[in-house]
Amino acid sequence: MNSPEKRHYTVKCSMCGHRQEDDGLRLACPQGHGPAFLQTDYDEKGFSPDPAHSGLFRYRSWLPVTRVLPGVGRTAVFRSHGLARHLGLRNLWIAFNGYWPERGATLETCTFKELEAHTVLARMSRDSPVLVVASAGNTAAAFAASSSRYGIPCLLVVPESGLGKLRMREALHPGVRLVVLDGADYADAISLAGAVADHPGFQLEGGVRNIGRRDGLGTVMYGAAEEMGQLPEFYFQAVGSAAGGIAVHEAAKRLLDSGAFPGSRLPRLMFSQNASFAPIHTAWHSGRREQHCPAGDEQEAIRTAFADELTNRFPPYAVHSGVHDVLTESRGDVFVADEASALAAMHLVGESESIDIEPAAAVATASLIAAVNDGRIPEDASVLLNVTGGGRAKLARDHVLVQAEPTLRVEPGEPRERAVAAVRGLFPAHERPALEVQPA
Repeated sequence: MNSPEKRHYTVKCSMCGHRQEDDGLRLACPQGHGPAFLQTDYDEKGFSPDPAHSGLFRYRSWLPVTRVLPGVGRTAVFRSHGLARHLGLRNLWIAFNGYWPERGATLETCTFKELEAHTVLARMSRDSPVLVVASAGNTAAAFAASSSRYGIPCLLVVPESGLGKLRMREALHPGVRLVVLDGADYADAISLAGAVADHPGFQLEGGVRNIGRRDGLGTVMYGAAEEMGQLPEFYFQAVGSAAGGIAVHEAAKRLLDSGAFPGSRLPRLMFSQNASFAPIHTAWHSGRREQHCPAGDEQEAIRTAFADELTNRFPPYAVHSGVHDVLTESRGDVFVADEASALAAMHLVGESESIDIEPAAAVATASLIAAVNDGRIPEDASVLLNVTGGGRAKLARDHVLVQAEPTLRVEPGEPRERAVAAVRGLFPAHERPALEVQPA
């Protein structure tokens, strides 16, 4: 491997404080203790958005990247009028992640997963192994679009149910291979991706453990703080792994430490899940740190969930600095929303804000509505609603979209060894091209 690019941060363990230089791929602390997230410690301690950039890399001094990828969008943050009026809230803000050019939102895969994909790829060294990404659909779409644009080899593993989310403005780059698992769910995709990544020449992206993913998602809070002039008192988001929720909490702490927003406090994290499948909600309201397996027919609960992107069976609940810890530190809570409530919320946003939103965002909105109706949110409180995805219908009206076609399908019951061998065979001779993009 070539000498590593110069980096403007170090990586530290949230549990033991062990520090190490980053190679663009680190996912865990080398010390022998329990599970704990790595976190970034940036040389720049002040909040210093780069005026030369309008997109994600506006916050590059607080992103673990060695290069800037051109043409990247970011979260559009605006003060709500229509939805706020309906709910009787005087200070409701929306962080819109998706496609809505009139609002300055140009995320072409229509979810905030693009923020993490661009950051993860810009964190990697130029000679890194093939990146392996497991996804329920949206994350795969984000990595497919970004990897294709910049010619970065990438392996995407998704259940068949997620294939419909990979409709994009351009076809996949030949170096981006899509593996679809028939008759499987997100957990099965994670399992196969991990088995492939155990072999030389492949590197697991790592999900919520990847500091690039979390710090990219944390830019939602940076954009909100810039627009609002303060940190919100309440933050609403639907969660599966809760990577985004953990990310904005870490970002909020960094903003408070910078001293840029005196008088602000940590936002209270208000997470939301499907009523039919809610492992984080169950664990939080049990009052225990440990997460328990859901009772009943798990497969049926996942199948009937309104927002399937929220059906992570093994969220990082008890990990040090994970879901339990950020909820505790922020004095947060977890809600559930059923399909009827989410559909009503989706319709309400469409009518009041004139944009379509994704199912996960509808679940978060339904929980906000419930919290307001229950009197839990004062009418003058500053509230940030993270619309984690939206504008897909608008994108389809504005552009001709291309359905990504699987490079390989894995049939139900396929022996693991045979499936892994077939997937590995998709990359017989990998050579990473140098990325000719601006250094960070």
